[in-house]
Amino acid sequence: MKVTHTKTRALSCAALTLSLAQLSALPAIADEGRAFIPQLVNTSTIPANGDLNPYGVAFVPDGFPRGGAIAAGDVLVSNFNNAANVQGTGTTIVQFTPRGDLAPPGAATTFFTSAQLGLSTALGVLRGGYVLVGNVPTADGSFATIGQGSLQVIDRHGKLLATWTDRVFLDGPWDLAIDDDGARAHIFVSNVLNGTVSRLDVAVSGTGVALLKKTTIALGYTNVPNAGAVVLGPTGLAHDEATDTLYVASTADNAIYAVVDASRASSAVNRGRLVFANYHLRGPLALRLAPNGNLLAANGDAVNGDILHPSEIVEFTRHGQFIREYNVDASQGGAFGLDTVRDSGGGFNYAVIDDVTNSLAVSRLQPH
Repeated sequence: MKVTHTKTRALSCAALTLSLAQLSALPAIADEGRAFIPQLVNTSTIPANGDLNPYGVAFVPDGFPRGGAIAAGDVLVSNFNNAANVQGTGTTIVQFTPRGDLAPPGAATTFFTSAQLGLSTALGVLRGGYVLVGNVPTADGSFATIGQGSLQVIDRHGKLLATWTDRVFLDGPWDLAIDDDGARAHIFVSNVLNGTVSRLDVAVSGTGVALLKKTTIALGYTNVPNAGAVVLGPTGLAHDEATDTLYVASTADNAIYAVVDASRASSAVNRGRLVFANYHLRGPLALRLAPNGNLLAANGDAVNGDILHPSEIVEFTRHGQFIREYNVDASQGGAFGLDTVRDSGGGFNYAVIDDVTNSLAVSRLQPH
């Protein structure tokens, strides 16, 4: 593991290696000052049907309605490949809870099985009680057979409510971010097949999610076929509600851009303002805002790959200053989805996918 210590305010990230049951059984927050090891989790993402290649990861937020198959604090993971490891053919979202047990390979709990193939990194949860997931299907794992895909709306019981398709605004939904105001939400979607970012304005109620308006807010990101990853294009999205800025990880461009007035824009900008195009980037995929205000990007290694710096999570400021990096696997291509959330105890939960081992790592970080 390579960790570069350049600023003390960087997030503390480490190898993550305990079960979810052990995590919930660890000492109370008040006793953590006496502990040496952090609260850590590592569990398989492979369900009974054998799906592989975990892509998206999302925490179920505080305020999520009770009485469903998932609850606040749970973690969801979407799988892109099937049991034969054919890309773009996975169909499952699996779930993990601090109240449950570690899942060995083949025992991850399935929350939802989709009729659509190739569930992507576009995974998110509305606090009104709904899960969103995108898909980018293939027939044989190659770009030659890639399909347009869709965005699905699922209730908290794991029941499919709607499947949205659109050849312009949902052209290969590869990742998403949510600006959630409860009864209203903006869903930002990166489209890997046409190199754009869409905003879907929705109304959220107790009976479902109504799609009100669709707008392209950014375009011009490079999108190309790729033998290893099927396709490269705009991927990770992170929305800063305080400034209404949407950050976009453009994998093929190996850069992070910023789109201002994201929730109000009525027309598209060409990529937006360049934020970070540093040699530490190696094909950034997932992107999230850390609780300290910095950005976290997962390097997929399809661009600017370096065997000495594999599968890294890179931390940098919103002004483009590199802070720290560490690798989630010793092999390349392991870093995919990541997510962060504040918990009820005042700390922060941090989740990262290791695509090489088909596992999910979850850590609880102390407030700064």
